[in-house]
Amino acid sequence: MVNENCVFCKIARKEIPAKFVGESDLALAFWDVSPRQPLHILVIPKLHYANVAELTLSDEASMISVMKLASELAIAHADESFRISFNTGEAAGQTVFHAHAHLTSRTPKVEVA
Repeated sequence: MVNENCVFCKIARKEIPAKFVGESDLALAFWDVSPRQPLHILVIPKLHYANVAELTLSDEASMISVMKLASELAIAHADESFRISFNTGEAAGQTVFHAHAHLTSRTPKVEVA
C-alpha cells in the first residue's frame, strides 16, 4: 500500500531527504526533525498504514520489522533506558497519518545531531 501524498511514503521512496539511521526490507528509520528528547528516531513501515492498529492487523511482518529495527537502534543508541511508542489518532498526538514508532531516550550513548 502506498499513499502518493504521504510525507512518510515519500521518505520511504527516498523522494524526500531524511537523516537515515537504519533500514530493513520492510522498515526504515530516520532522525526526527523536531526531536522531543535527546534521542528521537522515527521507525516506519515502508508500506502505508494509517496507524499502528491498522499496521498490526494488516501486516504482521512489517510490524515485527518496525519493532525489531527500533529495538536494534535502541541498543545501539540509548544508554540502557529508552521508550518505543506509537500515537494513534489526532487526539493521541498523531500528526502524520502513516504508522510510525517513536524511539526516544533522555540518555543517548553519544551526542546525536
